[in-house]
Amino acid sequence: MRMAELSERSGVATATIKYYLREGLLRPGRRVSATQAEYDEDHLRRLRLVRALIQVGRMPVATAREVLVAVEDESLDRHKRIGAAVWALPHGSPGPAGDGEGPDEVREEATRAVDEALERIGWTFSRAEGDSSPAYRMLVDAVAGLSRTGYPCAPADLLAYARSAADLGAVDLDMVERYEPGAGQVEAAVALTVLYEPVLLGLRRLAEAEESNRRFGGGG
Repeated sequence: MRMAELSERSGVATATIKYYLREGLLRPGRRVSATQAEYDEDHLRRLRLVRALIQVGRMPVATAREVLVAVEDESLDRHKRIGAAVWALPHGSPGPAGDGEGPDEVREEATRAVDEALERIGWTFSRAEGDSSPAYRMLVDAVAGLSRTGYPCAPADLLAYARSAADLGAVDLDMVERYEPGAGQVEAAVALTVLYEPVLLGLRRLAEAEESNRRFGGGG
């Protein structure tokens, strides 16, 4: 296919495709003349992955390039390939931070609470990865932020959320497995992680409204 068709099928603008080519995120097409090249289905799959990383996942180009190297590393299993992409997604740190002076006792206590909850639910991989995992750091920062604002989060509270999250994690991976192994599943993992987070937030708030109505409202 020519670049115009590649753009149409991928939903990525021609100018953006040319940028990805210059940055080495997409391999050059097969030259058919001095000014034109042809592209194939491999280009289309790679372009969709690049779009997921940069446009959906909002990764810097340099980070996306590192992820693409991991995705193409056949010595890595699917878990590590998908993990390389999801871990590279932006991870926010909600809640007030410490003052940066001296030991952060609140964060240390939050770390202990998170570790206890992970141990009790049996998440040995996440417990072993610890601070090397951006999701772990995000969780610890969030728990510390809750404590600093007067809403301490005990291990038992975390455990209740973790049990619900375990079910969601299984649903997420069931959806990922619907797609082609390799780049297709990495693309799906990135896109679904980012795009379903607003869905989860919306459902949580609706659930809270239903429960509030049941407890405190008319119940009808």
